[in-house]
Amino acid sequence: MKVRYFAWMKRTVGLPEEEVAPPEDVRTVGDLVIWLRTRSAGHAEALAAGAAFGAAVDQRTASFDAPLAGVREVAFFPPFTGG
Repeated sequence: MKVRYFAWMKRTVGLPEEEVAPPEDVRTVGDLVIWLRTRSAGHAEALAAGAAFGAAVDQRTASFDAPLAGVREVAFFPPFTGG
């Protein structure tokens, strides 16, 4: 699956996107976050517990308990506001 990072998360991870093949026990967006933290210090910082960021699954906003079965893309982005 493709994982994309936006704004400061892209700079912190060090790349805008990557192809990953998580292990079978990674079943939700939250599981993916935990697994991605192990990939590098930048991943750990950008996806740290308590950090404010959201997720999208196949270009739709998703919660961290969203399942990953059949997903092609997960994106992570910082909070944003409108006005």
